[in-house]
Amino acid sequence: MTTLPGVNDESDDGALVSRLLVAATGVGAVVALIVTLLHGVERLDVAVLFIGFGAVGELMHVRLPGGRPAYPIASATAIGYAMLFDVGGRPLALTLAQVIAVVAFACGIGCAVQLIAGRRPHLPLVARRIVTAAVVAIAFRLTAPKRLTTLPFSQYKQQLRWVALLMVAIVALACIADLCLAALVRSTARHSAFGWNLRDEVGATTGLWTAVGATGVLTALATPSMNLYALPTFCVPLLLTQFAFRRYAAIRTTYRQTIRSLSRVTEVGGYVEEGHAHRVGVLAVAVGREIGLTESAIVELEYAALLHDIGQLSLTDPIPGGSTLVVAPVERRRVAELGADVIKTTGVLDRVAGIVARQADPYRRHREAADETLPVESRIIKAVSAYDDLVGKSGSRDASADALERLRLGMAYEYDPQVVQALAQVLGRRKERLRQISG
Repeated sequence: MTTLPGVNDESDDGALVSRLLVAATGVGAVVALIVTLLHGVERLDVAVLFIGFGAVGELMHVRLPGGRPAYPIASATAIGYAMLFDVGGRPLALTLAQVIAVVAFACGIGCAVQLIAGRRPHLPLVARRIVTAAVVAIAFRLTAPKRLTTLPFSQYKQQLRWVALLMVAIVALACIADLCLAALVRSTARHSAFGWNLRDEVGATTGLWTAVGATGVLTALATPSMNLYALPTFCVPLLLTQFAFRRYAAIRTTYRQTIRSLSRVTEVGGYVEEGHAHRVGVLAVAVGREIGLTESAIVELEYAALLHDIGQLSLTDPIPGGSTLVVAPVERRRVAELGADVIKTTGVLDRVAGIVARQADPYRRHREAADETLPVESRIIKAVSAYDDLVGKSGSRDASADALERLRLGMAYEYDPQVVQALAQVLGRRKERLRQISG
């Protein structure tokens, strides 16, 4: 997704939280590695295999909604190793320190290979993976029967279904912990509500978490009878799922690129100022995140912002400068409805068409309460498009201040006060970031 320099980057507080998470996890991993080396590695062959699969998993990622990177194979390998209790009928009692050390070592190898290949590893996500493995290992050791790691597999084989239920519950607990941690980092970075970000994380990652957790549980349960063959056996379906995710992401990327190309038709035809759709799209996304829209709503907002002027193609005579601010409200609504009709012809963007159709409507009408049926995305596009029409490509401080003042004067009826306030905060942070860079 397009980003606005200085707007969608992590805030200082968000960067600090991420750095603290990475630093704390790194210290814990180093301590665990030292403790493991001092006490000796239990079943070195098993540890090496899981390290190898974990390291390979670090090199194979997918992009989830909202641009979230995910490493399914690495995560499933870490969870499976954290709950390992028997390999080939031989009981295995792994210490918490060894679990953390093995998972961290695998992550370290994967990150080193990424650096050599010129890719930047996502360290906060690596830290979360190590924390998740630690949560699973702690919960499993506190709740699992001691005989799992002391008695031969044949003596408790009939009770294995209860162990499976316990593992599923532990994975669910780890999933909740990881989602909360991810939401905390994102909410701090973007100064947005924790609840909004948590809901976003649940919607974007729960499906993949289910596949990852199931693979980890199956690996741990099957290793007693399948020996180390269980790990590659159950990772193959997850690998196929990952390929499906990548193909879906590629289709989404092509889809977005097509919409961006369509948004330039009005510019090429001379209907609007060059770069207007792109600027409105970027700034609308930033305002939507400031308000706390979900990632799915952000995607629709971006599409609608890019295509919000497409209705001008139906005009016989272009609007001077392409700014709908200079025409009557009735004409603005007609252009919006014409644009919505064009978008509806795609057959797959009905929600986007609805947003575009309402973009010219006022926030509330004279002597009436605020229009609750007006989508917040439409309110955002109305304010952001007006701001860009007033400021233009120059983006000077004086023009920006004058444009914001004009929007504030229209908050009684035309512009949603919450949207205008969010826009002012986004622009304020951008100016502050640019001031820091130039200073």
